[in-house]
This record gives sequence, C-alpha cells and structure tokens, in this order.
Amino acid sequence: MISDVFRRRLWAPVGVLTSLAYLVHQRRVALAEMQGAHGQHPVDRSLLELKMVQVVFRHGARSPLKPLPQEEQQVEWNIQLLEVPPQTQFDCTVTDLTGGPKPYSPLDSQYRKTVLKGGMFAGQLTKVGMWQMFALGERLKKNYVEDIPFLSPTFNPQEVFVRSTNIYRNLESTRCLLAGLFPHQKEGPIIIHTDEASSEVLYPNFHNCCSLRKRIRGRRQAASLQPGISEDLKKVKEGLGIASSDEVDFIVLLDNMAAEQAHGLLSFPTLARFTQLIEQRAVDTVLYMQSDDRESLQLVVGPFLHLLENNLLRAVDPAIPAGKTRKLYLYAVHDTTLMPLLMALGIFDHKWPPFAVDVTLELYQHQESKEWFVQLYYRGEEQVPRGCPDRLCPLDKFLNTMSVYTLNPEKYHTLCSQAQVMNSEMQSDRRI
Repeated sequence: MISDVFRRRLWAPVGVLTSLAYLVHQRRVALAEMQGAHGQHPVDRSLLELKMVQVVFRHGARSPLKPLPQEEQQVEWNIQLLEVPPQTQFDCTVTDLTGGPKPYSPLDSQYRKTVLKGGMFAGQLTKVGMWQMFALGERLKKNYVEDIPFLSPTFNPQEVFVRSTNIYRNLESTRCLLAGLFPHQKEGPIIIHTDEASSEVLYPNFHNCCSLRKRIRGRRQAASLQPGISEDLKKVKEGLGIASSDEVDFIVLLDNMAAEQAHGLLSFPTLARFTQLIEQRAVDTVLYMQSDDRESLQLVVGPFLHLLENNLLRAVDPAIPAGKTRKLYLYAVHDTTLMPLLMALGIFDHKWPPFAVDVTLELYQHQESKEWFVQLYYRGEEQVPRGCPDRLCPLDKFLNTMSVYTLNPEKYHTLCSQAQVMNSEMQSDRRI
C-alpha cells in the first residue's frame, strides 16, 4: 500500500507499455457510493475527507501566435480587447521560485516582435480570456469554499500555492482566476511563483532538453508530409486560398481558428467548413511529433508529473505535519502541457484542450479505514485514469500509473543530456 510507495523510487516503471493507449472516458456524475479499492465493497463517500486539490489549467482566450499569410483577410485584433474588466483586477506579485525578482521572459520578448492587424501582439490574453479565467475561479470557489468549507474565503498562503509559466498571458490568467476564487480579498500581495525559461517544467522544454529537441527536430514539418495529413492540408489550403508555398500547417490553422471563434471573429468565410478536420489533423500532427514511445512522453511531461506526485506524497506522509502542506496547488500551463498530461493519465480524448480548460486532482482520506483515494476531473467531468478500477481510485494504483512517466530532476537531466554527450563524442571522434 502507501507505505510501500515511500520505500521505492517512483520514477521507475512498474510495467512495460509497448504503446500508449488512448482511452475515452465520458462518465456522468458519480453515484453517491462508488466502488472501493478492489471493486468489491462500496465506499461511503460521507466518510471521505478532502485533503488536497491540484488544479492544472490552460490560460484563457488570446490572440493567435502566428497570423495567417493573407493580410487582406486577417481579422483585426483591436487593442480594445485588452481592456481589463474591473472584477478581474487583483493584487498579485510575481517572483521566482525562491521569492526573488520575476525572471526575464524570452518568450514574451519574442511574441512582442509579432504585431497583428489591429495593434495587438501575438499571444496576448484578451478580456474574453480574462472572463473565462474569472469564471473558472468562481467554479473553484463554489466547489471548495461554498459547497464544502475546504478553503478559507480569503487567500491564505499556508493553504494555497500558485505557480505559472513566466509568460504574460498565463500570469494574467492566474490573476483573473484568483479574482474569481477569492473575491473578498482586499489586501495583498499574493505571490505567483514562476521559473527561469531555462529550467521551466510546466511546458515541454525543447530549448533546455537536448534529447527532446533532437527527437522533435524536423518532425513538425515531416508530419505535414504524412499520408492523409498531406492531402488534407492541400485541400484546406486550396479551400482557404492559401498558397501551397506558405508555411502554414494544421497547428497554425487551428491556433488562428480557435482564437477567432473565441472572439466571434472570422478571417475566412469557408473556415467553418473545415473546423473538425483542422482540429483532428492538428492533434494528429502533435501525436506524430511526440511519437508514441514512453521516453518521449517522459521528457515532455515527466518533470511536471514529478511535481504533482511529490505533492501527493507529502500530503500522505505521516512524518509531515498537516499544517505544513498546502490544501490547493494551482498550476497555469499550456495546451502543449495538457495534451501529454492527458495521454500519461490515459484520458486523452483526441481533442485539442480548449482555452481555460482544467485538470483537477482531488485527494481524499477515508476516516475509518484511513485509506487514500484520488478523484480526477477533466473539463469538470469525472475521469477514470489508466490502471484505476473506477472513478474513485486508490492512491497506490494512481501513483503506479503516474510513475510510468514521472521523471525526478536527476533522471530528467540525465536523459536530456544523453544526446548532447553523444554529439560531443561524435565530434571528438571526427577530430581523431
């Protein structure tokens, strides 16, 4: 059981998976009683006490990252979309993970080089996205402040830990979520933690991980040449009047389409005709880029899984006083984080994660048996993770599922540096 978990290194695999299984779990609201750890005895939910919640969420609606090529057909991203609704204003301070000054953001500097028609920069959170995040915060408030008295009605740093990628749209999305979650908060500041781009693990760090960069290099372009994807891309480009020579793939098309739809804008009248095809092929492109082997998924999301796993282990560790662990962990991430996370948990539905979507992980303890259970939600709906007998999953089984793809920092850096070491050795051989 759980005591055995502490005696082994959880990043080690518990079984051999020859391929990733993508399972669709569309379950309705759970019954009052759910199956227990071995599928034999029902668990009385009235005896379950909520101990911890982890929420992993994507930022709200934003402008596209790369505009489509025909300037005359581009929509106008008017700077009025950047107006901040008064309800979403919230006093926050951004620091690094140790409480120091906010790190420099090279990605934000890159985005500001792309000025869209209408005056906005690429990738900017809009007031539509701000309201989406505020609504997510209100839902969390209803679930964990109003329906059950789990969290204090005002922000308590002893209860809540907040971390975001160091990208402005995510920091702003986090602020809006906190405004919805803690509307009675009148004093601050509240700390949002972030990390240097070189060591960030809340998204696939292609720049810092040599092995990951080597695996992905060229695969996005190669995906557009794969049978099926290639023919469909040609058909969509012709339908939209985009030249075959323009560097536009399904990911760029989906990014623009999703951004426009979220704001009621339309660049191409025929775009709606290809909505489902564009999303399907964008997902296929990402799956091809990341391939289907275990190590690729580990390098993409393994370090972040380690964070989530470590939070669970600290919460159930009897050696750690209850007051020394947080009740709520908030992580502001990206679609490129959520897709591999859903794959690792076995709940990916082959649909692109929309703006402001969340994965919520609840940890419960049974007050009589003292057993621990996990409840997983995606888009507000209960899920059955891979390896779990039901929606209420025994913690040890859930940890086994996570451990297949989890990477602790030491193992992650070892795997990331392997390609770099091999390249150095090859260069040395050439010199000899």
